Amino acid sequence: MFDSYFPCWRRVSGVAGRSSVPPGVIAPDERLPAAQTLAMGVQHVVAMFGSTILAPLLMGFDPNLCVLMSGIGTLLFFVLVGGRVPSYLGSSFAFIGLVIAATGYTGQGPNPNVPVALGGIVACGVVYTAIGLWVTVVGTSWIEKLMPPVVTGAVVAVIGLNLAPIAVKGVTATTFDAAMALLTVVTVGIIAVFTRGIVQRLLILVGLALAYAMYALVTNGLGLGKPIDFSVVARAAWFGMPRFATPVFQMPAMSLLAPVAVILVAENIGVMAATKIYSTLVFVVAALIAVVLGFSPKFGALIATIPGPVLGGVSIVVFGLIAVTGARIWVENRVDFTENRNLIVAAVALVLGAGDFTVHLGNFALGGIGTATFGAILLYALLRRHGR
Repeated sequence: MFDSYFPCWRRVSGVAGRSSVPPGVIAPDERLPAAQTLAMGVQHVVAMFGSTILAPLLMGFDPNLCVLMSGIGTLLFFVLVGGRVPSYLGSSFAFIGLVIAATGYTGQGPNPNVPVALGGIVACGVVYTAIGLWVTVVGTSWIEKLMPPVVTGAVVAVIGLNLAPIAVKGVTATTFDAAMALLTVVTVGIIAVFTRGIVQRLLILVGLALAYAMYALVTNGLGLGKPIDFSVVARAAWFGMPRFATPVFQMPAMSLLAPVAVILVAENIGVMAATKIYSTLVFVVAALIAVVLGFSPKFGALIATIPGPVLGGVSIVVFGLIAVTGARIWVENRVDFTENRNLIVAAVALVLGAGDFTVHLGNFALGGIGTATFGAILLYALLRRHGR
């Protein structure tokens, strides 16, 4: 029984000598000293770069608005769960392909049909809320039965494979673009293998920053390729309002994006395992930093200058890591692929997703990630043997 709505966080100066939690772990109801808490909050904002910046950019969304809403969403979540569940809310990569399909986004600059995408995302949120209410009433055992590790691993892997063509298409316009994208991939790989500590944990951000610098050197410095226009950053104000948009509810987009709710249930990717710091105060700090960044047009202008080849190279790595994370789920949960049911479920899901198998039923459309998700769930249930 708790004496207050929010926990009374116990201050700890280190991670040793406490028998109540595993070694090296900071529990949700504990807190680090103020300086360390601030540092970890900054690091978490940076670590969430993929979901709060990269994914919105690939969909043509305003990065300022997305960062702002991720901070506000995290603060709302913190209040609703009484500060007892460590989580930072970002976007899911499962949305990218479907948003592009629903809006006809070309991959360059702001997406002119953001309101249509927002309407579909709201519909997805309604479905996800309904699932949450159902879980509150009946528990989670039905999810565990419908989505065992073989299914969740396949769904996560499919997200990466389905998005692969988007990344590749964005970097093959010219030989120069392809070369810079491959240089970005190699840079991220070197950081992943040959660095340690915080640099290695932030390999995507550090790799992107280095590739950005090399691109600027080659283009702005040596005159090769399209140079980066830094004047937009200089002209941008330090503080200002992001570009808000009103959702437009169109049935084709809503039917395309609403099923993503099931995909979100099937994802089980942990963000905090790398640091083992689960103190919920860290997420409050991270959310407040995100809100401040959201109100900085200069930050948004800087993000907008990221060259397409560099962004595409990072996307190749990120989408590949997502696909491999699905395989990691299989390995960590010791999924037995000598069992034909597991083999068929994974095989069919991967091909449906990678091939972007889309089902059209009137105004309803289910993209490759959706068909792979529902296909894996239904196949697993259909092939279940009696008593197992």
